[in-house]
Amino acid sequence: MNAPATTLQTALQGLPQGASEAIVSAHFSPQFLQALGFDSNEVVPEYNTNGGGIVDKAARKNIGGDIFLHTQSNPYLLLELKGKDINLTEGTPGYLKTVKQLKEQLLGSNCKSAKWGIITNSSHVQLFRKHGKVIFPATQCLALEVNNVDKVVAEIRKKIEETSRALTVTIYNNKGGVGKTTTTVNLAGILTFLGKKVLVIDFDFNQQDLTSALGIPVSDGLVKKALIEKNVDLKSAVVPYKFSNKKLQLSFDIIPADNELANESEAELRTLMQRRTLDKKLDFARQDYDYILIDSSPNWRFISQVAVYAADVILIPTKHNNLFSLENAAKAIQKFIPEIQAAKEDGNPIALPIFLNGEKITQPQLEVAQQAINNIIVNAKKEGFNLRPYFYPKYTTAKKDLHIHQVPSYANIANAAFSRIPAVYRDRSAHDYYKDLAKEYFLQ
Repeated sequence: MNAPATTLQTALQGLPQGASEAIVSAHFSPQFLQALGFDSNEVVPEYNTNGGGIVDKAARKNIGGDIFLHTQSNPYLLLELKGKDINLTEGTPGYLKTVKQLKEQLLGSNCKSAKWGIITNSSHVQLFRKHGKVIFPATQCLALEVNNVDKVVAEIRKKIEETSRALTVTIYNNKGGVGKTTTTVNLAGILTFLGKKVLVIDFDFNQQDLTSALGIPVSDGLVKKALIEKNVDLKSAVVPYKFSNKKLQLSFDIIPADNELANESEAELRTLMQRRTLDKKLDFARQDYDYILIDSSPNWRFISQVAVYAADVILIPTKHNNLFSLENAAKAIQKFIPEIQAAKEDGNPIALPIFLNGEKITQPQLEVAQQAINNIIVNAKKEGFNLRPYFYPKYTTAKKDLHIHQVPSYANIANAAFSRIPAVYRDRSAHDYYKDLAKEYFLQ
């Protein structure tokens, strides 16, 4: 005997084949939102995001006498609906347009509190996570059918009810010498200065530059033990970095590089851990920190794959005067990151826009870099891959902005390593550069 159809299954079954957006909104979205745990007085239709246009539905759990339907303040989740006539299969024009629309809505000034966004036409659904300014997939774009709709929606509900506090960022480029460690150290420093709680992980066991730059002792086996032994918590390997002067007292946490892991071969590392090992071991940190920053080793070695797998997003520093760093950044976006996305099966990590982390750039040098980038974009397009949003994130058909994110690396930034102090704590220009970087990429 078949089990009786659920309300959600009945709603999906009742939709005509070419259901318009209005029909999907009226006859599917109420049951969909109810299955996600929202009552009717916790949903506001046609919500004005103030800057991102009108979103079809906004939702938030009521808090005491704060009834969301009445106050319409601090939405938690946005739902952008389409009709069945709009193809939301991943990669299609309809999908790309709808994702862009949702991202603009999530960044509206009335939606700073929003943590989640969903697109659906009742045939497909995808969940997106918002952390500050960063928006990334929390699921793949999933097909909805009568026999799987309850399971898919239950999984989405679990994610939105167990929102992690942290954004995990792996700093990676296949090319070495592009400033990954400098970027990691100074981002940690400036985010801490701005009131965020930060954990930094030195996952370049051979170089150990981040650990050295902060004057932290290298781990002699503790990190290795925490990673490979099921009953040892990675939290046991955390050590604090503290900075103080007459005006400031700041601290962020570090998991240092491990000497024992530096001595392991590629084959031995693969026997000791899986690509998902660090990702799983970081569960302890995702409610304790605002940002987890992972300094990854270059090249596409196994240990780099472990670091990238653990991330929500990948930040890719490059050098304007190094063609190989630009080409390797493109290679990471086209090949390596999608490889990890396929393994994780939840749509992330995604690459953030590339920025130039080099010496002070002159206009002629910038033009040479732009020409090299344009060649890379053209070659990628021939292979069916659009790299323009990664190199020129503000470029649209309406506004052809060829601005490249730049973080000049003057000698005072690099030399700060000798003092074991992040440059942002001892140099005003470095402080301003990385504050701008944090605001450009992460902070809304």
